[in-house]
Amino acid sequence: MSEEGETEVIHSWSAPRSLSTSLMYSFAQRDDTEVLDEPLYAHYLRVTGVDRPYREELLSKMESDGNKVVKNIIYGPGKKNYRYCKHIAKVRLPGLSDDLTKKGKHFILIRNPIDSLQSFDKVVPSSFHELGLADLVSVYSELSASGNPPPILDVAHLQQHPEAALRGLCEDLDIPFQDSMLKWEAGPKSVDGIWAPWWYKSVHKSTGFVQPVKYRPPFPPSLYDVLEQSLPFYNMLKSLPRSTRFPKIPTPSLPVATNEKILVWVGDELLPRVNAMVSVFDSVVQGGDSVWEGLRIYNGKVFKLEEHLDRMFDSAKALAFNNVPTRDEIKEAIFKTLIRNGMFDNAHIRLSLTRGKKVTSGMSPGFNLYGCTLIVLAEWKPPVYDNTKGITLVTATTRRNSPNNLDSKIHHNNLLNNILAKIEGNNANADDAIMLDKDGYVSETNATNIFLVKKGIVMTPHADYCLPGITRATVMELVKKEKLVLEERRISLSEFHTADEVWTTGTMGELSPVVRIDGRVIASLNPEITQHRHWNGERDGS
Repeated sequence: MSEEGETEVIHSWSAPRSLSTSLMYSFAQRDDTEVLDEPLYAHYLRVTGVDRPYREELLSKMESDGNKVVKNIIYGPGKKNYRYCKHIAKVRLPGLSDDLTKKGKHFILIRNPIDSLQSFDKVVPSSFHELGLADLVSVYSELSASGNPPPILDVAHLQQHPEAALRGLCEDLDIPFQDSMLKWEAGPKSVDGIWAPWWYKSVHKSTGFVQPVKYRPPFPPSLYDVLEQSLPFYNMLKSLPRSTRFPKIPTPSLPVATNEKILVWVGDELLPRVNAMVSVFDSVVQGGDSVWEGLRIYNGKVFKLEEHLDRMFDSAKALAFNNVPTRDEIKEAIFKTLIRNGMFDNAHIRLSLTRGKKVTSGMSPGFNLYGCTLIVLAEWKPPVYDNTKGITLVTATTRRNSPNNLDSKIHHNNLLNNILAKIEGNNANADDAIMLDKDGYVSETNATNIFLVKKGIVMTPHADYCLPGITRATVMELVKKEKLVLEERRISLSEFHTADEVWTTGTMGELSPVVRIDGRVIASLNPEITQHRHWNGERDGS
């Protein structure tokens, strides 16, 4: 018994056919635990009027006043340290005492409905209500609102790694693990509810947790609608931070913590980050078939918005996109996203327009019959480079795409060419990698345009192999305003190695001074150019 002389109650909440009975048997093997099989079931049948083959017998033998059950049975005196109560979430009906959820320890057991629906349907015709995953989410929300978000255990982990999953659950519940929880004898149990002959035939054959069936029978189309309705609730619970996983994977920290709770525009609506997804049939998934722009927000304004939209529409036209949203529709999505996120400065948008969803997988744009998919991903994001200390570059062996293969003026999402170069930069512990064209001249870095200064002359590569960047064009205009000599031409790598000054330009990183290329230190004879005195005014619109 506990120090207070009271039995501590552990509540298991689940949907039907979630191995909840197996887990009840597991806890029943403990020498310090007594178990109750769905103590509120009679109350549920009485209040709802739901029909079951065993309804009359159950109502005649079980207490059907839910509040009496909570007070006298669930939280009544006990003979052991712990009382394990197995609950199906939908039995938590309005009018029950708050003590049910405010007292005791709670955890949630979840199972993918694609694995549970067929089993459930053999006993009771399946429906969204009968499966009760929405009720399970409601239980989680109520417990979380009280300041005690419950642990979540996925049946898949329990089946694959029973000991580790049970140890993790016991740790979350702050109770000792016992080896006895891993095995039990086959056959009916004294703790079984009256409904056992209808529901427990399979579990009565078990003696422990077994590996899941590798190949299940075909999923019946008749259950597809219920699956489609229920799966989002399972996925939501599965994604929650208190999910008991094995092996336990630490949640990675975000570069900017506030980006954990952002709203993302996908298609025609704003969605929480965790729900912001595109279809597996979308062209961006099928083949990177999408165009994009990077936008920065300064002092309540989107920098060079019209120029970015011009380029996006040009790219979409070059790729022969159909059913493209209008300029006003895209602007409205951008502004709604920024306003709802409260982002008016120091933010960055990844604006993507995919060719859209296909009716079947395949390369042909003829399968794209749904129209384009618009994505507005706004994040709190300072410049990605250290523009005070400067950045280092190395030269990649990966060459920049030739216009003979894929024109860099199309701002497309298929960035493998750049990513391969970035991998080389990462492996060399550099900030980025310079990419050469097919003839060995510098084109750009994997992520930015590039400039050099030599004897007062500012130079940048032709936009033949590189993207003609918006920030690049802005800097070129500023250089001309300063009445400096500007050359746009082919530039060899050695000219960058021996430059007086080098900097990169891009929406993500703004203007970034380069201090080292391939191990060569780059002098900075004219810092006024890199830290251009008109740049801040230009970006802020002043």
